[in-house]
Amino acid sequence: MPQEPKTSLVGEEYEVEVGPVAHGGHCIARTQEGQVLFVRHTLPGERVIARVTHGEEGARFLRADAVSVLAASKDRVEAPCPFSGPGKCGGCDWQHAAPGAQRRLKGAVIAEQLQRLAGLSPEEAHWDGTVEPAPGDKVAKGEVPAWRTRVQYAVDAEGRAGLRKHRSHDIEPVDHCMIAAPGVSELGIERREWPSIATIEAIAATGSHDRQVILTPKPGGRLPIVELDKPVSVLRIGEKDEQVHRVHGRPFVRERAAGRTWRVGNGGFWQVHPKAADLLVEAVMQGLMPKKGDMALDLYCGVGLFAGALAERVGDKGAVLGIESGKRAVEDARHNLQDLDRVRIERGKVEQILPRTGITDVDLVVLDPPRAGAGKQTVTHLASLTPRRIAYVACDPAALARDLKYFGEVGYVPRRMRAFDLFPFTHHVECVAILEPAAKGH
Repeated sequence: MPQEPKTSLVGEEYEVEVGPVAHGGHCIARTQEGQVLFVRHTLPGERVIARVTHGEEGARFLRADAVSVLAASKDRVEAPCPFSGPGKCGGCDWQHAAPGAQRRLKGAVIAEQLQRLAGLSPEEAHWDGTVEPAPGDKVAKGEVPAWRTRVQYAVDAEGRAGLRKHRSHDIEPVDHCMIAAPGVSELGIERREWPSIATIEAIAATGSHDRQVILTPKPGGRLPIVELDKPVSVLRIGEKDEQVHRVHGRPFVRERAAGRTWRVGNGGFWQVHPKAADLLVEAVMQGLMPKKGDMALDLYCGVGLFAGALAERVGDKGAVLGIESGKRAVEDARHNLQDLDRVRIERGKVEQILPRTGITDVDLVVLDPPRAGAGKQTVTHLASLTPRRIAYVACDPAALARDLKYFGEVGYVPRRMRAFDLFPFTHHVECVAILEPAAKGH
């Protein structure tokens, strides 16, 4: 017998009491029937009308927006951005929360993920429970720090630049993104039309005046002559090969951090917040305490940020091996660190390259894995190298917690952890955990 199609509940409204915050920029509530709702645009303790945006009868959970607030939290503010709210731009999650409350919400998410996935309390993770703002980001209620140095615009059918709605391909045209860094805003991307373009990535480097736009034309679309309000280099994504091609200007931007200049090509990975690279290097080096002569690994090393900082500290008798899978990032890392002959950069996936190196023991490890985390295989291999300390830089608290559980199984425990609000007004948060062999603490 064919199954009856399930009835969609999209558009249904429920009056609910809002419970705790959950990972992903929403809070948890339940319908009177007990069905779980993940509700955006609300805060813990509020009473709201929640309108379902995704889900059907019998589903494990529904997604919803708070379309009316019946009893507001003291942490609620009027969203400063006119494009924020139910059914609008999905770029920010917490425009309706006071800045201090946003950091408390992120702290609650980290604590919940640590407990649920790693079985660790904040005390056991040696974390004080706070999420630290970046220098200069402490703003008053109703103000927004302009921090985002890379913005991905989508272009609608009329050629207007905008930002995607939450969990949707639909586009909200904007005339200004409040969290965009001044170097992005001053390009004037939202003020012109982009008739044959699908997406525009705008990059404003930190510490140099380099500006870059990366254009993805629509299928068969021709590239316009790009004239923006400031000098800018232009790259495009090829329709057939999906590779980045230079149109004019430099194919890279120059970023400044940790006392060095870093070449980052073809829109490659670099921390989005202008203070992030320096903050994270400081947290990692304070935690690892490198010594002259140490052998260190920098895994998922990108353009070499941590490898460079380690190399300065381990001295001529030390050595640093970086591993990175991206071809262009490896080229950039080798270029950026060419003056440091004690650094070697290998290209490939960490789980494949690391066993092939023949390395049997190291002193220090830093790893900054992608959102999925490092995984059990890599964690187990790292423990077998018996490092004195490991610094784990995490952009996702769930992946961090999963990997901390694996580390615990092979005898490494967190001795210090810090969390940084490097993505204000969104649900994202960055953590740095310093791990040591468990036996050292007994």
